[in-house]
Amino acid sequence: MDNRFDMSDVRRLERHLARSIPRARRDARAVTMRGAMNIKRDWRKNARQSSGRHAPAYPNSVGFDIANYGPDIVMATIGPDKGATQGALGNLLEYGSVKNPPHNDGGRALAAELPQFEAQMALVVERGLAWGM
Repeated sequence: MDNRFDMSDVRRLERHLARSIPRARRDARAVTMRGAMNIKRDWRKNARQSSGRHAPAYPNSVGFDIANYGPDIVMATIGPDKGATQGALGNLLEYGSVKNPPHNDGGRALAAELPQFEAQMALVVERGLAWGM
């Protein structure tokens, strides 16, 4: 029985994965940014339709921030800025109250974007792991 093992392919895979990490980080951040922009845009559009003349400035208060938590975690926080004109109405308009039904503008925008976001993240992972012998 031969106890020799050719490690050249293992080393090639190791180099490939090491090169893929920075690209995957960059692409994941780009996908997160694009998703946040799409959700913000759709949230504003939904809010324009649902808030009507009662809160005309509210849709423009919706924005987002991107934050990195270490090299591998990117998070987008999307929603109304409470310091902006009518931004403080966000909780009332989104979740409703005893006298007002919830609009769910942000929830609908998130639900519309989620399948695209997941598909794009899956592509980032697939590109990072793709390796030919």
